[in-house]
Amino acid sequence: MRILKALMLPLLLILSLLGVDQLHAAGDMTRRPVALPDLVLGNDDSDYFMSQTEYQLETGQAYQLKIISSGQKEYAFQAPEFATSIYLRKVEAGGVEIKAVTLTELEFEDAGEAEIFFLPVKPGKYRFYAKGLEGKGMLGHFVVK
Repeated sequence: MRILKALMLPLLLILSLLGVDQLHAAGDMTRRPVALPDLVLGNDDSDYFMSQTEYQLETGQAYQLKIISSGQKEYAFQAPEFATSIYLRKVEAGGVEIKAVTLTELEFEDAGEAEIFFLPVKPGKYRFYAKGLEGKGMLGHFVVK
C-alpha cells in the first residue's frame, strides 16, 4: 500500500505534464449545443397548448431551444429565475442574431419562432410560462442537474 501511495504523486505529475488534466476543458463548450425538442405555443385544437412541460438539462452542457408560436394568441414566454442561472450565448429570431446578457421575455404577437442558445450554470428547478396564461396550463419547468 505504501508503494502505491509513493508512486501516485509522480504519476499525477507526469499525467499533468502530458496535459491529461486538461482533457475536459478542451474547446469551447458553448459551440456544441444539444438541440432540445421544440416548444410550441398553441395549436389548432387549443390556444393554450404547450408541447413541452419539462426539460431535463445538465450544467456545463450547451443547448439550443426553438420556441414556436402558432399565432393563436399573443404569447409572452418568460422564465425569469432560469434566465439568471444560465449563460445566454445568443437569441436568433427573424433572421437576426441577438447577443445579450440576459433574456426577460420573448413576446410573439403573431405566428413566429425564436431560438435561444444557452448554457445552464446553476442546478435547480425553474419555471417557464406564457405570461398570464399559467392558469390555463401554459406552465413548465427546466430541471437542471
